[in-house]
Amino acid sequence: MAVRIGAEDYRLRALRDRLQAPDPMFGVLWPAGIALAEEMRSFPVDGKRILEAGCGLALPSLVLKRRGADVTATDHHPEAEEFLRFNARANGIPAVPFKSGSWNEVQLGAFDLIIGADLLYEPDQPALLASFLERHAAPGAEIVIADPGRRQLREFNKLMIARRYGCAEKRFPPRGRILRYFPHSTDGRGSS
Repeated sequence: MAVRIGAEDYRLRALRDRLQAPDPMFGVLWPAGIALAEEMRSFPVDGKRILEAGCGLALPSLVLKRRGADVTATDHHPEAEEFLRFNARANGIPAVPFKSGSWNEVQLGAFDLIIGADLLYEPDQPALLASFLERHAAPGAEIVIADPGRRQLREFNKLMIARRYGCAEKRFPPRGRILRYFPHSTDGRGSS
């Protein structure tokens, strides 16, 4: 399949539909992934160590890597790494480092920016994702999540507020949001 992000075209290996694989969430390019890739097209990334959580087809990671960013992708799906390698080669993009594992077990180090798209589709995912982010966010790290309007987003926002994150959002059609979380300083003024 082909997708245009800004003025750049990307060719992606994807499944024809959700019925091709036992996991109906993997192998499909979701609208939230496209919205996050668009956001990463001009997001400030110089000098930042970046992690894409639950990368799936990893279009946002490909956009970042094409820009020269230091990005690592992670997913628990057994085919994610193969799809990522194929898609990077198909677009003439250097290999994107990949780490496999679930949010409750993988340990990847600290990152300055953590991104993810359409991550909150199961009831237990808000708590798992919030804990994962807490373990992997460097001091002052930003988090950018693209969500298509899933029910679990409200719970995730509560968990991020409890972890002293503020949030700014913008919308994408039809009900989606790009949420930019930033840590508050201990004096309550927010961090830069």
